[in-house]
Amino acid sequence: MRMGEMVRRTGVNERLLRYYEEQGLLAPERLPSGYRVYSDADVETVRRIRTLLAAGLPTATIAQVLPCVRDDGSGLAPVCPDLVAQLRGERERIRHAIKDLQASQGMLDTIIAAGPVDGTNRQAA
Repeated sequence: MRMGEMVRRTGVNERLLRYYEEQGLLAPERLPSGYRVYSDADVETVRRIRTLLAAGLPTATIAQVLPCVRDDGSGLAPVCPDLVAQLRGERERIRHAIKDLQASQGMLDTIIAAGPVDGTNRQAA
């Protein structure tokens, strides 16, 4: 399938598909004219990329993860020995980021609670 069909099937715009290719996450076939040709497997790869990005993984990590996971019918399962340890490290990094965001949210909640209500000078009760 050509780029337009890939965009339609994945919901990912052309620019992002090219970016995924530049990052080594996606490798469509190239016609002599230079046009990209995607397979059904590429559609699934884009879905995995989107899922892993949503999980907070950077593209460099995703490039290492993609060849090391297979769909076992109930979800993605690791097939490379070092993958689980690497993903545990990523999970810890995300856990720390969540903790920092929660602290920031708490600080904002405190400031908002001390401020005026609805743009007036009245304090929140």
